[in-house]
Amino acid sequence: MTKPCPLCGGSNTNLHATATDIEYFTSDQTFSYFRCQDCAVLFVAPMLHDRLSEIYPSNYYAFKPSDGGIVQRIKQWLDRRIFRSVLKQIPGANLAALDVGGGSGWLLDVVKQSDSRVTKTQVVDIDPGARDAAISAGHGYFLGPIEDFETTERFDLILMLNLIEHVRRPDQILAKARSLLTPDGLLLIKTPNYDALDASLFRHRSWGGYHAPRHFVLFTRESFTQIAEKQGLAVQSFAYTQGAPFWAISMANELRRMGLVKGSREKPLVYHPLIPLFQAAFAGFDLIRRPLARLSQMIFVMRIQASKYAGAAR
Repeated sequence: MTKPCPLCGGSNTNLHATATDIEYFTSDQTFSYFRCQDCAVLFVAPMLHDRLSEIYPSNYYAFKPSDGGIVQRIKQWLDRRIFRSVLKQIPGANLAALDVGGGSGWLLDVVKQSDSRVTKTQVVDIDPGARDAAISAGHGYFLGPIEDFETTERFDLILMLNLIEHVRRPDQILAKARSLLTPDGLLLIKTPNYDALDASLFRHRSWGGYHAPRHFVLFTRESFTQIAEKQGLAVQSFAYTQGAPFWAISMANELRRMGLVKGSREKPLVYHPLIPLFQAAFAGFDLIRRPLARLSQMIFVMRIQASKYAGAAR
C-alpha cells in the first residue's frame, strides 16, 4: 500500500504507522501515516482537509480561552523570552507582527509586551468565534486561511506556532509567509519532530504527536529545512524543545488502553486531570535530555534568503 507524497508528488512512500483520534474521539476511523523516502516527511491518509469542522470540535484546546493559571503564566514567561530574543534581531523603530492561526491574539499580546516597537498586529485564523476578542484587543483580524489573505502590508515578525503541520501544503504556506515578510523580517515556526524518543516508543500506539487526524504533515529537522529552503527561506537559528504534550497524551492513552482512565467526545482525554501532571513531569525529563537529544518539538527562526531580498522589497 502506498500514497503519493503531497509535497514532492513522488510515489516512493511507505506505511509508517496507523493512528486513531485518542484526544477528542471525533472519528472511529483509523488513519495511516506514510513516510516519503524522497523528501522524508510523514503525511496522513486520508487527509480530511475538507472536514475541518468535524475534526476540530468546539471544545478543541486552541478554541478555549486561557485559564490564567500558573501553567499559563509560566508559558507566557517562556514565550516572552523567545519573542524578546527574536525581536531584538529585527531592526526598525516600528514593527508589525502577524500570527497565523492566532485565535484571539493572546500571543500577539505577549509579543507587544515583549517589545514596545511592535505597534501593528494582525491575526489570520479560521475561527469566527475569535474575531471579536482579537479586534477588541486591538489586533487586525482576517477570517480565513492564510492562502486567502491578501494585503499590501509586510510584516517584521510572522508567527506560525504549531500551525504548519495542520495544513496539506506546508510548502505553499511557507512561500506565502516569505511573500509577507519585510526584507529584514523573521518567521518563527514551532512544529513537531517525528524523529524523537517518544515518537519511536509510541510509533504504533497513536503517538500524541500525530494528533490524528489533525496533523497532516510532519517533519524532521532536515526535511523541514530542505522544504523551507526550496521556498526561498533560510534558517537563522534552530533548537529542539520539550514535547511534553505529546508524551502526556501518549501516556494517558496507555492508561486508557488498560481501562484505567476514560475519554470520549464529551470528555476529551486531553482534558483529563492527569494531563497537567504528565506534562510537568515530561517537560522536566525533556529539558534534562535537551543538550543531547532530538526532542519532539522544533523551533525554527527563518529569514528570506539573500537572493530573494530584492523580490521581498518589491
